[in-house]
Amino acid sequence: MISCCIFDLDGVLVDTAKYHYLAWAALARELGFEFTPEQGEATKGVSRMASLDIVLRAGGMENRFSAEEKERMAAGKNARYLDYVNRMTADEVLPGVLPFLQELKAKGVGVVLGSASKNAGVILDRCGLRALFDRIVDGTLVSKAKPDPEVFAKGAELAGMEPAVCVVFEDAAAGVEAATRAGMRSVGVGGSPLLAKATMQLPTFEGFTFEKLCNQID
Repeated sequence: MISCCIFDLDGVLVDTAKYHYLAWAALARELGFEFTPEQGEATKGVSRMASLDIVLRAGGMENRFSAEEKERMAAGKNARYLDYVNRMTADEVLPGVLPFLQELKAKGVGVVLGSASKNAGVILDRCGLRALFDRIVDGTLVSKAKPDPEVFAKGAELAGMEPAVCVVFEDAAAGVEAATRAGMRSVGVGGSPLLAKATMQLPTFEGFTFEKLCNQID
């Protein structure tokens, strides 16, 4: 039985992953190296500071900066990212997402956000999605980055759901691993081969329904 769906945000519900990459790539250029889209894949689904470490390792600079300097770099990246986010509209909700969320609400299925982003609330408001979520767990409520299961375990706890009845929607390998470690099934969104360990694959939400989810995963 599926009683609760837990959604990552970036790259699952809205296409903000591209904005994260652009902001990290700008930081890398300031530091004197290029950060490629392929390298940027590793930052999906993980916290801001963990992502910064990935960027610095890509440039061979992981041991060059103090904790204070890294905090400043992360803050600068976030300012660039927020410049993009503050221009977002409902048009940036990915195809098929809104009808699927509305169907879940109509059927009484729990709808929870489980995102490492500290900007999740801003994005939900800009895109008109907040009212569709029963609980929101973001980077302001958890301290451990995926693949640690904390964000999904917290989401299930707040929704009053057991892990066995929860399904996580993720576009990152770290998120799929976190769902597994939380004792939950997972849907790999977007079709990346890096999501092979998800319980099922979903290229797009277009035409996807709760009935299809239950038929394929339950």
